[in-house]
Amino acid sequence: MTRKTAAITKSKASRKPTAPAEIVAVRVPAPGEGKRGEQGYLGYLLRQAHAAVRLTMERTLADLGVTSPQFAVLTMLNAYPGLSGADVARLTFLTPQTVGVIIRNLARDGAIVMTPHPVHGRIQQWALTQRGTTLLKACRERVIALEKRLAANLDAKAEAAIRRWLAGIAADLQED
Repeated sequence: MTRKTAAITKSKASRKPTAPAEIVAVRVPAPGEGKRGEQGYLGYLLRQAHAAVRLTMERTLADLGVTSPQFAVLTMLNAYPGLSGADVARLTFLTPQTVGVIIRNLARDGAIVMTPHPVHGRIQQWALTQRGTTLLKACRERVIALEKRLAANLDAKAEAAIRRWLAGIAADLQED
């Protein structure tokens, strides 16, 4: 019986990888460049835009002590008073656990108030208080300025088309 030579029995882990002849530094493209620009996938571009808007909104609302998710909750409760926490979670794309924390904090701060559902006593309905309405108004002034910035290069027709397109995506893909 023949023995295997040392070269054959040497483990793959102990082999040194061969280095390329030249290592080239890769520059990460800025937003708007390469795949982060017009050549990018639509889903990625939507996510990139959302991340930029959310970060800017967080910075804009920070000194009011309001986060972007809290703003979303206040906005939905203003638009649809009497929502349950589960309804708020669905409308704001947040988890029920996150909404539970946000609701507790907003209630503790006096921005929202809970009332029991008139038929289903275990369901808690939430609405803005006067303090919550005032807080939301201050937030909206800042967010409206951000929205104006987003639409600065759009005429009314283009803005309407983009709004229709975005709403259509949400409606269409919700069925999947």
